Amino acid sequence: MTPVQPKLSIDDVSLLMVLIDANPFFWSAANTTSLPFSKFLSHVVAFLNSVLLLNQLNQVVVIATGFNTCDYVYDSAAAGALPNQRAESLLQKLVEFVVKDEQLGKEDSVDGIGSSLLSGSLSMALCYIQRVFRSGPHHPQPRILCLHGSPDGPEQYVAIMNAIFSAQRSMVPIDSCLLGAQHSAFLQQASYITGGVYLKPQQLDGLFQYLSTVFASDLYSRNFLQLPKPVGVDFRASCFCHKNTIDMGYICSVCLSIFCKHHKNCSTCGSVFGQAQTNAPSTSNQKRKTPET
Repeated sequence: MTPVQPKLSIDDVSLLMVLIDANPFFWSAANTTSLPFSKFLSHVVAFLNSVLLLNQLNQVVVIATGFNTCDYVYDSAAAGALPNQRAESLLQKLVEFVVKDEQLGKEDSVDGIGSSLLSGSLSMALCYIQRVFRSGPHHPQPRILCLHGSPDGPEQYVAIMNAIFSAQRSMVPIDSCLLGAQHSAFLQQASYITGGVYLKPQQLDGLFQYLSTVFASDLYSRNFLQLPKPVGVDFRASCFCHKNTIDMGYICSVCLSIFCKHHKNCSTCGSVFGQAQTNAPSTSNQKRKTPET
């Protein structure tokens, strides 16, 4: 019998959307001295080259996430095939993006480390993936990798959650690699809901090893690998009124908006709320306690 030729599954071909945190307030902080931005980019470029070497049909798209804006900075389908050309194209576009982002933020004053525009980069990645889905029946399996370090922005809660549910509906996993000192509740929920991998490396000097061993594998190969699982997920939400993270609050029964305090009506849909419950006993309980004569 003639041997059967192995068939390349479409799951072996990956479309990797990489979201790079280019927030200058984060990279200029003191806690990033162990991994400067230039060294971080060298790890990322090596990782992108390794992904493209795994399969000649793989595609990589890089989106830079700044403080004021986000933009596409690299697409392997449109860039050169040589590794040197990939690095030069990525670095050149990234420098232009950082300059543009700084010009947009000259008039804004930021206290501490400002949050990056994660909701915008996630939306751009999902739009690109939808174009790939509509290009034809045979397309690579998309996934999103967030290389993020900036703190969460509570004002982006609604937009980020909408992007997470859109990715879940499209069966697009969102992987998260945290570079900052604190965990990200948004990315924890994103990876948990979409079936992605959430990882916070202990040693940033070995970032390439973490990226190549955890995030380089395609979706088909992940079925045979023991990938790291998060210890816990922070499911706390942000209120719509003050954009603060809360443990308990009030939810509109019509549009599911969340508030930290009781309001007379919903600021989102305009529904009128009833009176807040008090500790005073109800009339029915008082009648039950009335002794019979």
